[in-house]
Amino acid sequence: MKTKFRYIAIAVAFAGMQDAFAQKKDENIGTEVVNVVKPYTPTISDAFKVKETPVIEDDENTQKEEIKYNIFSFPVASTFAPAKGRAAAVDKEAKEKYFNNYATLGVGNYGTINAELFVTENVSDTDYMGGMLRHLSSQGGIEGVLLDDQYYNTSLDLTYGSRQQGYNWSTDLGYQNQVYNWYGLPQDYLQLTPAAIAAIDPKQTYNTFYIGGKIATKDSYFHNASAQYKRFWDAFGSAENRFFITPSLDIPIMSEKIKVDFVADYVGGTFEQDAINMGDLSYNYFNLGIQPSLLYQKEDLSVQLGAGIFYSMGKMNKATDNKLFVYPQVKASYKLVGDLMVAYAGAEGTLRQNSYADFVSQNPFASPTQYIAPTDQKYDIYVGLKGKLASTVAYNIRGSYMNEDNHAFFLNNAALGIAIDNDGYSHGNSFGVIYDNLKTFSFFGELKADFSQKVHFGINGSYYNYSVENLDEAWNLPQMKVGASLDVDITDKWYTGTNIFFVGDRKDFAPTNEGMQTVTLKSYFDLNAHAGYKYNERLTGFLKLNNITGQNYERWVNYQVQGFQFLIGASYKFNF
Repeated sequence: MKTKFRYIAIAVAFAGMQDAFAQKKDENIGTEVVNVVKPYTPTISDAFKVKETPVIEDDENTQKEEIKYNIFSFPVASTFAPAKGRAAAVDKEAKEKYFNNYATLGVGNYGTINAELFVTENVSDTDYMGGMLRHLSSQGGIEGVLLDDQYYNTSLDLTYGSRQQGYNWSTDLGYQNQVYNWYGLPQDYLQLTPAAIAAIDPKQTYNTFYIGGKIATKDSYFHNASAQYKRFWDAFGSAENRFFITPSLDIPIMSEKIKVDFVADYVGGTFEQDAINMGDLSYNYFNLGIQPSLLYQKEDLSVQLGAGIFYSMGKMNKATDNKLFVYPQVKASYKLVGDLMVAYAGAEGTLRQNSYADFVSQNPFASPTQYIAPTDQKYDIYVGLKGKLASTVAYNIRGSYMNEDNHAFFLNNAALGIAIDNDGYSHGNSFGVIYDNLKTFSFFGELKADFSQKVHFGINGSYYNYSVENLDEAWNLPQMKVGASLDVDITDKWYTGTNIFFVGDRKDFAPTNEGMQTVTLKSYFDLNAHAGYKYNERLTGFLKLNNITGQNYERWVNYQVQGFQFLIGASYKFNF
């Protein structure tokens, strides 16, 4: 053993002597200039991934010697007593409670009342039922108006539905009652006496009853279907029936999908009132359509190739008009820069069914003497760009060119020659529908931003350029529309918001002091704001301000709107 240690000591001493001579030899190594042309830039290929299980390349593995451990323990006196550990306190946000039902009531100037009641209840684990009651009314009081300008709008909607494992379905039932007055009397033109004005009854009542249903399936060729029957009638003997059903199929073929939409749309009705001395008006149109399309998707490209084929069977006052229509229905999009920039384009056409109920929803001052016919939208060609400027800012710009045959324009009834004594709508204070071919070039832009979870902003605008074939003007269509909104949650209790919209000039052909001529309805903007206070999780108070600038602009010729309006009220949430 001593001899072994002697050899080891000699080896260590010899190594130390070599180290000493090496240090001595390197004391004067001279100088040399080194030029670095380019610093080393490592790449991924320069790195080697460490293997999870190293490989031993020795031919023979050395067997590990077994080591035995012995522990000699002896007691040590200690007075240390560890304290029990405690979890650190974490502030938890109170979980917001959700309610199935709510009731809202608000009152304001012009005798305005706004009330809503929404109720829903789960009948079982899969079935539910609900109902919505709405009421909005005003006693009127617009300055300078000679006839009553009050209105009422009350509706009741009921629903029953079921959510099953393989499909969902629901059925709806509803009724709506609306009361409006033809108060837009051109007094400067008519020069009516107070007695003649007092004899005019401008009241009109609309009633709507509907029943319908929807069904949607999962993992089936049959995708969904909607159906509805609507009955619409007024106080002047006008009545209309509308029925449509729209089933849809999804058929996967290899990696692609074929979608087929079917349309069956019927509208028919009668007007008892005389229009241009032609007696009663009756109409019915039954449109049948099929719209197949093939969806192709590959990486950033998505293309939908399709067509619409419609056959219309129509009759107006016993005059039959049956036609076949074929439309392009092509859409495509391509992600230029992921979701930041997506280009899209398309060419779409359809046969659009018009109805008396639809015209009233657009203009409640329409007369019960309308001509009803479908609109042939030959094509709408558009190109656009949408995406995100940042994670919270989205944009969308689009330009389009639309070609329509038989487009419906609202026109003052005095221009149509309707003059029926003692009827509330026959004094130049109602509107009819006239048809013409229309070509429209439009440009649309939109920007939406969520500055935070509590601040939301949006702005959009549209520009239109119209070209008509037979009419002098594109009656009552604006050339520009702009809208903007801002919503802010100030605190957990307070919130506020504002919105503004601008509508450009429109033109109509109406009676004036110089006789019948083209009149220009001036552009207008409407500024609105609202604020609310959440008293607790159930009760919230609110204040709404409309038309803050108090402009008495005309939405339709001779129809001024209400000036500055306020509505104050509260909303209460509850469960049964």
